Amino acid sequence: MQTRWAILAGLAVGIAVAWWLAREAPEATAAKRERAEQAAAANAEDARPVLYRWTDAAGVVQVTQDPPPDGRRFEKVDIQPREGIEVDGRRQ
Repeated sequence: MQTRWAILAGLAVGIAVAWWLAREAPEATAAKRERAEQAAAANAEDARPVLYRWTDAAGVVQVTQDPPPDGRRFEKVDIQPREGIEVDGRRQ
């Protein structure tokens, strides 16, 4: 009977030691989480649609998804709405 308890206690201690040695250090977990957050932020920034505003040779303002083909000056247009509510008191 005591042999069974000794085997069971040995198994329990072995499992506990294996679990303890297999876990990650808190610093490694925090570093991994920070890298994942940075990658997610970079992916979100890359996924945002971009519009380009530029003036063609005829003086017409163009808004396109691609920058001007001939190297003209352009302005990136942020198409994400701004946070909050804007109030304008002018009436038309």
